Amino acid sequence: MENPSPAAALGKALCALLLATLGAAGQPREGESVCSARAPAKYSVTFTGKWSQTAFPKQYPLFRPPAQWSSLLGAAHSSDYSMWRKNQYVSNGLRDFAERGEAWALMKEIEAAGEALQSVHAVFSAPAVPSGTGQTSAELEVQRRHSLVSFVVRIVPSPDWFVGVDSLDLCDGDRWREQAALDLYPYDAGTDSGFTFSSPNFATIPQDTVTEITSSSPSHPANSFYYPRLKALPPIARVTLVRLRQSPRAFVPPAPVLPSRDNEIVDSASVPETPLDCEVSLWSSWGLCGGPCGRLGTKSRTRYVRVQPANNGSPCPELEEEAECVPDNCV
Repeated sequence: MENPSPAAALGKALCALLLATLGAAGQPREGESVCSARAPAKYSVTFTGKWSQTAFPKQYPLFRPPAQWSSLLGAAHSSDYSMWRKNQYVSNGLRDFAERGEAWALMKEIEAAGEALQSVHAVFSAPAVPSGTGQTSAELEVQRRHSLVSFVVRIVPSPDWFVGVDSLDLCDGDRWREQAALDLYPYDAGTDSGFTFSSPNFATIPQDTVTEITSSSPSHPANSFYYPRLKALPPIARVTLVRLRQSPRAFVPPAPVLPSRDNEIVDSASVPETPLDCEVSLWSSWGLCGGPCGRLGTKSRTRYVRVQPANNGSPCPELEEEAECVPDNCV
């Protein structure tokens, strides 16, 4: 028997590698659970904004633009795909979405991931929420090779902040989970260094990874989510996924929670009140010392309120202070 030529051997090896790669597409990685559910499953996805002035009083956006949420963009996928992940760098598409709410590049990335190794089964979206405390909903389909769900929603206004879910598995062995509910907290995409909701564009160079924004991080008083008295921020949003048993046409989404006129959740009993302490400026320089000759005079200095207290936060201290002095030019 003749030995195969080097070219034929190389072609056979490449063919075997290609088959192995295609066979692995959409399969769980080592150490991950295997979904053996037979039929696909459909879910309703309900996103509820909890971004109220009561829960987040510091620098709460009331106009130009007021607090609101972008459209929701998500995908049902396998473990081969990642839309975003904490402590990792975001893609160019997710950067555009987190900074400006532009979804085109992110959609193209999701589409490319689906075509390359069939790692994305379906894309779903939900309309934007025009206030901080409204609701929006969508439907999605998952299957055993694509049982993971990821999505993002941009915080508006913000430099590059968002909330979302990374690779939530809706499969539990050989069955689908009936429902799942998660509290959501703000994340920084690592592409803009702004500290406040209305910060001007200030690109992060070099780009940073995705980090969770907490009550103490970034540790800077100017940060819009900086609440040093809190151990943790209250959830800024919540997502609920419920498995659908009837046809999509018969599905009636939950009634939205309508915001009140001051843009706070109607059911105020369920809204945590986040205390906001008064913040004042540094003292000004001392003024001139005035008074009659041969006697002590007085001088004064002032400071002003930078942040008014709210929700039983610490009250403001005295804004003017006087001290005795020896007059320079007595009368």
